[in-house]
Amino acid sequence: MPSPEIAPDSRRGGTRSTGLAPARADRIIRALSWWWASAPLLLFAPAIAHAMGLPDVRRETNWVFGPMALVTAVLAPAAGFMVAQAGDRRGARGRFLIMAAVSSVPILFFLFFGVLLAECPDEYHC
Repeated sequence: MPSPEIAPDSRRGGTRSTGLAPARADRIIRALSWWWASAPLLLFAPAIAHAMGLPDVRRETNWVFGPMALVTAVLAPAAGFMVAQAGDRRGARGRFLIMAAVSSVPILFFLFFGVLLAECPDEYHC
């Protein structure tokens, strides 16, 4: 029978303490992944509501859904990467990096085509 001094070290496996419980980190990572996946639904919510016969949603609260989708697309991968880093989850870190890359594509398209090309006068070829 092993002595009590050896048992706690062997149960921990000799790893360092991360400060974030593994089960808690996994739950937070799962919630942030689902939150990020909801960004397209938030973006298209006014159109979906209009198609379902609720035109008041589109008329009155259309301006809220775009910024909410943008915040979700940016904040969820950043927060998820930080939680994965604190929880020492290598696979989740990679997943959140991919999420950030996927989120950056529509944001860059919006900035390029919606903001930069809108400032170019019609007579000039920018």
